[in-house]
Amino acid sequence: MSAVAGGPVRVALLGFGTVGAAVGRALVENAGLYAGRLGVPLELAGIAVRDLGRPRDLGPVPGGLLTDRAEELVDAADVVVEVMGGIEPARSLVLRALGRGVPVVTANKQLIAQHGPHLHRVADEHRASLDYEAAVVAAVPVLRVVREALAGDRITAISGVVNGSTNFVLDQVARHGMAFHHAVARAGELGYLEADPTEDLEGLDAAAKIVILARAAWGVDVTLDDVQREGITGLDDEDFEQARGTGQVIKLIASAWRSGSSEPPRVELAVRPVRLGADHPMAQVREGRNVVQIESELAGVLRLSGEGAGGEATASAVLGDLMGAVRRVLTSRG
Repeated sequence: MSAVAGGPVRVALLGFGTVGAAVGRALVENAGLYAGRLGVPLELAGIAVRDLGRPRDLGPVPGGLLTDRAEELVDAADVVVEVMGGIEPARSLVLRALGRGVPVVTANKQLIAQHGPHLHRVADEHRASLDYEAAVVAAVPVLRVVREALAGDRITAISGVVNGSTNFVLDQVARHGMAFHHAVARAGELGYLEADPTEDLEGLDAAAKIVILARAAWGVDVTLDDVQREGITGLDDEDFEQARGTGQVIKLIASAWRSGSSEPPRVELAVRPVRLGADHPMAQVREGRNVVQIESELAGVLRLSGEGAGGEATASAVLGDLMGAVRRVLTSRG
């Protein structure tokens, strides 16, 4: 650790897109609040970006914090927050930090889904922490419930609407009678879908999230290849008319469930469009909101819902993980 006992905790922020900007603003605007809660200041040591020349709305964030020297920034940090997305250079930078014993907080669902087990091994080897609550339905604390609140219970199934972009599309069709292709276009205009919407529409985003949840719930080494995946691009207006005619709603549901009683258990995973009765709790999830249902032997059925995407909602989860990481840094200082 490079932190000085009693001094500020230096935070490296990797990425300044929608989520990174929200995290950066919060660290600057709420500096007094965080210092009061932690007992020491948080110092935003720098913000790594790919293109320094790109125009950005920095708000209260000092422009001098921007750098394209990500490795140097990581090497000088006490905690690293990765919100740049993609696999590389995010993976290499996260490994660099963990290899130094530096805690990492990330919102990068594909990175965790594809490389999470290896990252955890490196973190364990160097006594670092790796947290990613924001990688699964943003501000809704699903991973915390699975790992902590239900640690003494046995989870039997997890399911939910975990992709706000596709839910917005399906909700526009179901509630407003919008043609499917028009709903997709509208979602793109409002920023629910990226310029390349494949990850959302083909169910890859939802698949990554259910993989992460299954690992947390059952400790199994499942991968994206284990997910029976079907997106919503194969749907047409006739599918929605048939559902409407029978009082049903189509939702993209991600699910994972125990199969058998062995330990470790056999786990099945799926992402697919499902017809639900209009009164089903998941059928009533509107626009970009998410809901996750957890079934366990002792607690029964739990449902958590809220904003599953967006800069501020995701930043809330990132900052929550950051507070935990900083407390571990302070503990290590002695």
